[in-house]
Amino acid sequence: MAAPSSMPRRRLGKTGFDVGVIGFGAWAIGGSWGEVAETDAMAALHAAADFGVNFFDTADAYGDGRSERLIGRFLKERSERLVVATKMGRRVPLDPALYTVDNFRSWIERSRDLLGVERLDLTQLHCLGDEIYRRPDVWEALDGLRQEGLIANYGVSVETVDEGMHALSIPGIASVQIIFNLFRQKPAETFLPAAAAADVGVIARVPLASGLLTGKLAADSTFPAGDHRNFNRHGEAFDIGETFSGVPYELGLAAVERIRAAAGDLALTRAALSWILMFEPVSTVIPGAKNATQAIDNASVAALGPLDPGFMAEAREIYREMIAPVVHERW
Repeated sequence: MAAPSSMPRRRLGKTGFDVGVIGFGAWAIGGSWGEVAETDAMAALHAAADFGVNFFDTADAYGDGRSERLIGRFLKERSERLVVATKMGRRVPLDPALYTVDNFRSWIERSRDLLGVERLDLTQLHCLGDEIYRRPDVWEALDGLRQEGLIANYGVSVETVDEGMHALSIPGIASVQIIFNLFRQKPAETFLPAAAAADVGVIARVPLASGLLTGKLAADSTFPAGDHRNFNRHGEAFDIGETFSGVPYELGLAAVERIRAAAGDLALTRAALSWILMFEPVSTVIPGAKNATQAIDNASVAALGPLDPGFMAEAREIYREMIAPVVHERW
């Protein structure tokens, strides 16, 4: 498959960065998705960049720095300007007392060292919850760190639409990272239009519902002990919405079959990613990849045209009938 001559780009809110509509989510190469060899991880990163991906999203908690370290090595091996976003705040217990300017500075400096950069393009608070997101001192601390030059921009990763809507009211917020996919359609109602109006970038995460929306999983699929699809099936380690988008596994498999039929000749993964890109306020979508083949498959979706209106209508109906009763009001 030949690389596209250029990937369509969208503005990432107040950051001013123009980023490819398909980005790279680097959770899988860090940990919690089963073992990924370093050679495979590096090949995936390079394949994505070769196909026009210029936005890479990671976190200090992914493999306790492994993901950031790999991306730091990758940056040294590339010549083009790439945008890297990282996240902080989940390497410690969710104790409000720990989210101070001194700890933020320490975490940011660690990420700078691992990534090998002088200033972070974008740092995001990593799903810390409404109690912390409503504290003015948190945003004052980030404003100060931006003025110091340690970070260029800051944003948040959220679990719920309500958290996302509150983030839009914070003047310094440049981006919001939120779960948005065929199984989590609620952000399209009010959040996406509001983000566009506020000039806040939207990073769509968990776009394939932890692999369910690839169509490659089955009732008898198994996952390694270190894979969150094993250890977080019921929300044991973190918010259950991060695993299969909070959809019960068997229900998700049944919904996938209906979506597959509606997609016709279009492969399910491509349909799922393209569906997200039909919403203009989305700046970039960040599917993960464990190897070069997956990275290329993801990036190549950017070259597809708009989806058929019939598929869009059917996707909405499947969500309304099967998925919304389980997830819509929860997140």
